[in-house]
Amino acid sequence: MKLKPLTITFLTFCVAAFSGIKAASAASFSVIADGLYNAGGLSFSPDGDLYVTEAGIGGSGACVPPASGQGDSLCYGTSGAVTKIEKGKTERILTGLPSLALPDGTGAGGPRDIKFDATGKPYVLIGYGANPAFRDRNLGNTDLGKIIAPNFNTNSWTSVADLANYELANNPDGGDVGSNPLGFVIDGNKLVAADAGANDLLSVNTAGSNLQAITTFPEDILTNPVFPPSDSPSNEPAQVPSQGEVVRSQFPTQPVPSSVAKGPDGAYYISQFTGFPFPEGGAKIYRVGADGKPTVFANGFTQLTDLQFDSAGNLYALQYANQSAWKGDFDGSVIKIAPDGTRTTLLSGNGLESPSALTIGSDGAVYVTNRGDRPGQGQILKIENTKSIPEPDSALGVLAIAVLGVGWLHKKRELPNLP
Repeated sequence: MKLKPLTITFLTFCVAAFSGIKAASAASFSVIADGLYNAGGLSFSPDGDLYVTEAGIGGSGACVPPASGQGDSLCYGTSGAVTKIEKGKTERILTGLPSLALPDGTGAGGPRDIKFDATGKPYVLIGYGANPAFRDRNLGNTDLGKIIAPNFNTNSWTSVADLANYELANNPDGGDVGSNPLGFVIDGNKLVAADAGANDLLSVNTAGSNLQAITTFPEDILTNPVFPPSDSPSNEPAQVPSQGEVVRSQFPTQPVPSSVAKGPDGAYYISQFTGFPFPEGGAKIYRVGADGKPTVFANGFTQLTDLQFDSAGNLYALQYANQSAWKGDFDGSVIKIAPDGTRTTLLSGNGLESPSALTIGSDGAVYVTNRGDRPGQGQILKIENTKSIPEPDSALGVLAIAVLGVGWLHKKRELPNLP
């Protein structure tokens, strides 16, 4: 078995878990948008409208090898988009954005996050998911792996910063060269982004100057890891033990940063997307203060995809799934962490499946991109009634109570198919 650090293509083969949770909520939710294509980050503009990115389904253009070096190539198209949800209406207001995906439209790199500055100016983060050396060589001049500033009125944009090229030129963590920026936050005149493929946290001025790495994140050593059976399908077949192979009790794995939020204390908080074999309860939330050094803020999670603070200082963490992905169950969770450390499960499973991002509305509701890895099936959920209630310490109690308060998904309005 080849012990190669895994540079992930986001949401191609993933997992999550919730452990150490001591409280649960009776939450209800509704679907406010449907039919999205690899839906990613979402954000409210200052005027109160909700925007979400769609990474698209790639296209029939030139291709690049996947990050793992295994399986089908990722092929280029312009099917990425930004979608606006306003008063029950859903409209794509920025189209033709770069997209890179597998032949079936999954594993997409493309528009991954959107944020607005204090003046209402939007910025969009474009993912990639491969070695940056192949980008310009194979695909030509694209905005994959960059931050852009769009103009929704003219359906155009300008490039602000090239994160993928920074990885190619600097490779701050010294590991495999790869870039797949997934989430970012605006902090005054700085854009601070988590690049999962590069395994670092980057900062750049909104004008595009002074692009630099703030920090990188450490490799984990798993003790007695649990692997899928040797005959299991895998995105990383070289890392699945072969029949009869003796597996080391110590296994190196490379979890990666998936998103970043600024805390009330001024520090950055980074969600961790654990690497193969996706140990349940193995992911952390890191805190990066003024000294630029990552320290563990909270642990006991698995495959976190996003974080968000509310105005009261509560931190919301989003889990892609509650079990290792090779088990075939993609029920996810939304977990609230109070300033005193108390954890509350707002929603777990029962329609919440492979979620990719979340944001908090001015109404106090939690908005989540659901089924974020499924082209044409992505949704936006609005989760309400999030007051916590006492519950037993067991995980079974968490599930039992959470299930009581949620209704089944119902469709609103589907967008037309992407080109």
